[in-house]
Amino acid sequence: MSPAMVGSDEKGEDGSQYQKGVKHLVENGLQRIPKKYVLPPSDRPVTNSEESNVAKQNLQLPIIDFSELIGPRRPQVLQSLANACEQYGFFQLVNHGISDDVIGNMRDVSGRFFDLPFEERAKYITTDMRASVRYGTSFSQTKDSVFCWRDFLKLLCHPLPDFLPHWPASPLDFRKVAATYAEESNQLFLTLMEAILESLGIIEGNQEEETEGKDNILKDLEDGSQMMVVNFYPACPEPDLTLGIPPHSDYGFLTLLLQDQVEGLQIQFQGQWFTVQPINNAFVVNVGDHLEIHSNGKYKSVLHRVVVNAAKNRTSVASLHSLPFNCTIRPSPKLVDEANPKRYADTNFDTFLAYVSTREPKRKDFLDSRKLTTS
Repeated sequence: MSPAMVGSDEKGEDGSQYQKGVKHLVENGLQRIPKKYVLPPSDRPVTNSEESNVAKQNLQLPIIDFSELIGPRRPQVLQSLANACEQYGFFQLVNHGISDDVIGNMRDVSGRFFDLPFEERAKYITTDMRASVRYGTSFSQTKDSVFCWRDFLKLLCHPLPDFLPHWPASPLDFRKVAATYAEESNQLFLTLMEAILESLGIIEGNQEEETEGKDNILKDLEDGSQMMVVNFYPACPEPDLTLGIPPHSDYGFLTLLLQDQVEGLQIQFQGQWFTVQPINNAFVVNVGDHLEIHSNGKYKSVLHRVVVNAAKNRTSVASLHSLPFNCTIRPSPKLVDEANPKRYADTNFDTFLAYVSTREPKRKDFLDSRKLTTS
């Protein structure tokens, strides 16, 4: 058994069976969730009380038609993109150019990976956050005092030749299917980021201005980091007592999320939790902490969480994109002046790892730790 599967001082209910994940628990029969997964009342996804802060209706996120970025309507789409990033931090992306086959194959092979025997999935269990492949459970399983109702497979993707040989060899078509999806989603991210940087005024006419000097952000993003996270949320016998993922923001520039048709993603908007209505084969795109920093706070990363349900399993694939791990993230010089002073300290991936390795990650704590006090 991998050392990562065994809690160093955990016995009984807090023991190693929880390190094996919720799918393993469910497969062994479960009528009630163990105490390890029961959140304090204040953290539960309360939906049926008068004091609930969960909205009764689903949230219709702004819809961005990617195909219209190429053509005469580009200025209007850039404005819609800016409004979505400022007001919501989220949008749905349609007509994005990734084929239904590529998306369908990724969904299918993800499901088949989680259908493998536990012993096969367990080959990839590790607590090393820098590992090329990491299979695990919960949100941050070495730090979470209460576990989340989620299992995951994390894959580093870029540059692909460096990481592909380490990816799971089973199912037999996993590497081929996931590599195609990773490459196409990365190209989509780069085209989308070019539009977002243009909407911020950081680049103009598809070229960075000479005044940017060394701040060649597009080139850095082309050489940047990409991590795919395949999430599996089994049907839960007591979904009101737990969460699939707790409230958090994402650390990168953008996350491209592929959902199935089972609801679960919720975002915080105007003080309430709203469920995001899935659109078939669309991507849910959200601003990450690094884009908030680079935009000097103009575009905001937004808290989101995942709720589970008693009837259906849910699977999603998140693709998180940022600069290379050895790069420094800082506010763009074009967005800093006397009227808009620098609002965030420079940061990098090592700073992020050091922060999350010493505490239980919560909400936007890391980003808050990078904020500068301005008079």
